[in-house]
Amino acid sequence: MNILTIPLRNLRRKLPRTLLMVAVFSIGVASVTALVELSKAVGESLEAKLAAYGANILVSPKTETLSVGYGGMALGDVSVDIKYLKEDETLAAITGIHHKDRLSAVAPKFVVLTRVADVPVGVVGVDFAQERLIKSHWHAAAGSLPGAATAILAGAEAAARLGLSPGSTVAVEGRDFTVSGVLGTTGAEDDRLLFADLHALQAAAGKDNRIHFVEVAALCAGCPIEEITAQLTAALPGTDVKAMQQVVKSRMMTVDFVKHLALAVSGVILLTACVMIGLSVFSSVNERKNEIGLLRAVGFSQTAVFFLMTLEALALGATAAVIGSLGGLAASGRLMALLDLGAAAAPSFDPLQFGIVFVAVAALSTLAALPPALAAARIEPSQALVML
Repeated sequence: MNILTIPLRNLRRKLPRTLLMVAVFSIGVASVTALVELSKAVGESLEAKLAAYGANILVSPKTETLSVGYGGMALGDVSVDIKYLKEDETLAAITGIHHKDRLSAVAPKFVVLTRVADVPVGVVGVDFAQERLIKSHWHAAAGSLPGAATAILAGAEAAARLGLSPGSTVAVEGRDFTVSGVLGTTGAEDDRLLFADLHALQAAAGKDNRIHFVEVAALCAGCPIEEITAQLTAALPGTDVKAMQQVVKSRMMTVDFVKHLALAVSGVILLTACVMIGLSVFSSVNERKNEIGLLRAVGFSQTAVFFLMTLEALALGATAAVIGSLGGLAASGRLMALLDLGAAAAPSFDPLQFGIVFVAVAALSTLAALPPALAAARIEPSQALVML
């Protein structure tokens, strides 16, 4: 028997209580591990779903404007010229940045101002597949969303103003388009516009491979939005890259709330588990005053006694860390599957994270045992001998 085997023998002697403490602490660690994994997956899933309700970065060509006024009256700002972006080069540059995996949608736009039945209206050429990724709220109140290159989608207000319905024909830049459907009311600019296939509208206007601007939906939970905009600016010289800060901040507040809530609950669980470890060691000290006194009488120093008590807590914490981490990882995978988080529902074992959890839990259990261990170290041999 030596100073290392005494704590292990004591834990084995009180096996039911040891197993109960390991089980309680393991459940605490498993809960924390599952919450952390779940909060990461929920944050990613939540932001991806929020990105389906609008872009948060706008890429447009730099334009020069001239403030016009005469006779003390301001007549407003006028663009000196209208510039275009090259579609192929712009999209290649955007999808080639370092954080390209953080981009959930890249939606180019080409805009034409025309007249339908002598009524002015704007027609926006879009890539409908990408557009639906940032406008999942789109639905056809009548007809259906476009499926052909010659189809056009009318906003609710535009359809009412122009008298359009599914099957109507609209001439844009000398080319006929057929209205496939009418959008339900969105409460945004979309209600007053017509939407056509990007390449079909470019061809009709004689502006192949030209776009006016690009809307980008970026997932900014994994990195600051400033990094993504900086990379886009570097990849696209001569363009104006703007982050819609209000949209970004509102999304990040939602995602951060989920993560902070998980951390707060995790902290409460760990605190409760640490208190139970401390109470267990206190109980052990009270039960073993005779034994501790005898150890002191045969030459064990206060430091050695202190080390014995903390080693018991360390053994409990280390065991609970291993069991709890593995159990929490398995539980988080099951919970993600139940919550239908899609691709995020696949937690993987991270050795670095496991090492951090192991060290943190072992340290917390040791800290929780400090007060009772100090109390045990202060027991005098005479105090225990009197009790014999």
